[in-house]
Amino acid sequence: MHVTRFTDYALRVLMYLAVREERMCTIGEIAEAYAISKNHLMKVVQELSAQNLIEATRGKNGGLRLGKPASEISVGALVRSMEQGIALVECFGNSNACVITPVCQLKHAFNEALEAFFQSLDQYTLADLAPRTRYTELQQLLAIPV
Repeated sequence: MHVTRFTDYALRVLMYLAVREERMCTIGEIAEAYAISKNHLMKVVQELSAQNLIEATRGKNGGLRLGKPASEISVGALVRSMEQGIALVECFGNSNACVITPVCQLKHAFNEALEAFFQSLDQYTLADLAPRTRYTELQQLLAIPV
């Protein structure tokens, strides 16, 4: 299983905001901390905001923060929403040209495995990915001012 960079960045943004707790953060500082594209993060932040996972406030004193407690943000739900239309094999997609599709059971096996993947992720929240006991370490790794 491979998640897209978009999903990876979404998880990173949420982890950063979790470590920063109630403080407002900017897209620029998050991009700098992870050494990733600010423009790409803007699209990620838009989607996270649309899903009410973060609050985005414009203006001089604006910024980003979590839209709900980290313990209420399901990793499984986030990955499902970001990876909509995931096609592990050709027959999952709309442009299926595989000749054995009518009798092949591979799609069912992969579908079952995909569901098991998501069920496993459903057991975790953002609080599990960025536990308070590791905040200091994460802040140091990301060069977050305390």
